[in-house]
Amino acid sequence: MLETVGNIWEYAAESLITITTNGSLTPDGRAVFGRGVAREAATRFPGLAVKLGSLLKEKGNQVLDLGNGIVSFPVEETPWSLPDLRIIARSAQELRALADISGWEKIVVPRPGCGGGGLAWQDVKPALEPWLDDRFLVICQ
Repeated sequence: MLETVGNIWEYAAESLITITTNGSLTPDGRAVFGRGVAREAATRFPGLAVKLGSLLKEKGNQVLDLGNGIVSFPVEETPWSLPDLRIIARSAQELRALADISGWEKIVVPRPGCGGGGLAWQDVKPALEPWLDDRFLVICQ
């Protein structure tokens, strides 16, 4: 995987954008976008909470192609729980498999669980390294 610093949305025209998510739903079935890149994506794409909510109900809390060049990357079960390195590692493995199957060549990933999630990058990076090759650009905003 490659690393950079910048604004993830500057890559949207040429790359898939990964947003960190959780598995929670509102009473009306929408996904809960707590903060960070997921919240920014929900603002940019108003139907995203409904789309992810539907997919979460159908497929569970896993990496999902949401369309519009957006892919979910679960880091926690709920927006009130702490990010979990086991979920992050599983998501990295699922993202790699989906990228392989889909033929994706450039995927931008925020540092999962870092920032608002409170995890340290030096703890998260080893969970990603076995799965994310040079098609994956991990960005720090």
